[in-house]
Amino acid sequence: MNAAETHAPDRPDLAGVAWHISTKSDNGGASCVEAGPLADGSGRVAVRHSHHPNGSVIIYTRVEWEAFLAGVREGEFDFFA
Repeated sequence: MNAAETHAPDRPDLAGVAWHISTKSDNGGASCVEAGPLADGSGRVAVRHSHHPNGSVIIYTRVEWEAFLAGVREGEFDFFA
């Protein structure tokens, strides 16, 4: 898998995802994204909108997720700073 894929939320590989919401969310995560590792040991990470937990889910490979986190840490996504 080279690029992020969208999967139906009822796929068996999402059943064991331990979803996490940022503690930085102003309202306890109600307007935030949720992310969590798939339970299949692949290192892939699922991301979904907290307002629509049964909606679309984007799956990132471990390499994609690590690249995104590195960009966040380096300020690449500080669009309004």
